[in-house]
Amino acid sequence: MVNISKENLCINKVIANKKEVLTIEGDMIVPDTKPDILKTISTSGIASTYKVELLEGKIRIDGGIDTYIMYMPDGGEDSIRGLNTTLDFSEILDVENIKSDMQAFINTSVKSIDTRVINGRKISIKVTLEICIKVFAKEETEIVNDVTDENDVQMLKREINLNSLVGSGTTRINGKDTIQIDETDQFAEILKVKTNITAKDIKISYNKVLTKAEAEIKIMYLTEDNRIREINPKIPIVGFIDIPEVTENDQYDINYELKNSIIKPQIQEQQSIYIDLEYEVTCNVYKEKNINLIEDLYKPDMIYKISRKNISTISDKMCINKTKMLQEKVNLMETGGKSLIDVDVEIQIQKETKINSKILYELEANLTFMFLSQNMELSTQSANIPFEYVIDNLNQGESLNTTNDIEVLSQDFILQENGNINCNINLNISTNIYKNKKIELISEIEEEKPREEEEYSLMIYIVKKDDSLWKIAKEFGSTIDDIAKLNEIENPNEILVGQKIFIPKYVKVPVNNNG
Repeated sequence: MVNISKENLCINKVIANKKEVLTIEGDMIVPDTKPDILKTISTSGIASTYKVELLEGKIRIDGGIDTYIMYMPDGGEDSIRGLNTTLDFSEILDVENIKSDMQAFINTSVKSIDTRVINGRKISIKVTLEICIKVFAKEETEIVNDVTDENDVQMLKREINLNSLVGSGTTRINGKDTIQIDETDQFAEILKVKTNITAKDIKISYNKVLTKAEAEIKIMYLTEDNRIREINPKIPIVGFIDIPEVTENDQYDINYELKNSIIKPQIQEQQSIYIDLEYEVTCNVYKEKNINLIEDLYKPDMIYKISRKNISTISDKMCINKTKMLQEKVNLMETGGKSLIDVDVEIQIQKETKINSKILYELEANLTFMFLSQNMELSTQSANIPFEYVIDNLNQGESLNTTNDIEVLSQDFILQENGNINCNINLNISTNIYKNKKIELISEIEEEKPREEEEYSLMIYIVKKDDSLWKIAKEFGSTIDDIAKLNEIENPNEILVGQKIFIPKYVKVPVNNNG
């Protein structure tokens, strides 16, 4: 056995990166305390994943969707009322190549909720749920980086940069607060709820990762005198994850997964709304590692038996954050005499085009405007704003893998008398970039037998297609330096097909060479 030195590499391979769109359906019976339904006006929902289980080739996700429905009552003095229910779901999804010991990042979002009034006391609810799944597999491997205690070993080396996993960790964080509502309001019921994680940040120190973010909540509620009010609290989501040997220059992946949500009025406590959001925060930290990879080796007087293995890993990992300001004007019909009371903003990536030096995104801002008339009737209208976003100055952009996280930092909408709405939306777009890299490694080296020496000390070789000086030197048991010196070759990487080369120390390699 040849004495070799090795270095460790911790690989975190991306096994799966996919989106699944699910349809979750259920019925709701209107409580006896609520009036009959004439028609629904607006719906919103919050998706939570209670449990995620990885199986062989499958993933099971158990969760729930808290739905909030605004509706118009059938008769009576009330013009608007609200309903709240939870649709539980359990789904088993096919994901190729995953195993139970792997790690999954799960992100769920409600894309739409459709309701149908079956009768005055029963509603059918259909939720379109998007689940983003990213699965990692951790693997420890060793790379041969040198041969020791051996003379005249010729090595073909190449420097490569890889991202080695430093470590990973998970923590549970509860964001809790009790939000006081205006003392002039007599709270009646919650009409609409939206939640979002914003202002994500990481600080690394003392072998810990400090995760910082804000849960931004929008709650629309009804007062006893039929006024519609809105509050927008922000709750800090802060926690520590222990990961030894991390440094501030390391790259990371982070995922915030909502596990449970409680949003309920506290009428007895001076009219407030209690909020409790439980997040599971998972972080993987990577260090950029420069590796002196041995691609091939030989000795002029000895045949080596070389064992090789293939690995898949990631490289060129980076995160690019940019802000994008949308300033557009949209025109809506029949807005006269109405007040604009709420706007939902959803950003969708329509197309991603990767070319050599840049990535071009075609996106769309989907806007849902909610209006309130003077006689307290609610109505909604929709509009779309297409826009582009470019990341440039990239190297081999077409080979990059990307995931995107888009935050709405701020939004402002001004309704004019002619029905035009001036839209000002400030976005933060975070793009996580990496390359999948497949590498063939030398795992073990053994001396097989001495080369069979011929009586010649010099021969002439004519360069063929796909030849390199390394291949020629290895085949004939010579060295690149000796061949280059004898033939006055200034650049060993430049030889021409048909070129005559003198080869010293002619040692013919047997046909059964495994090296």
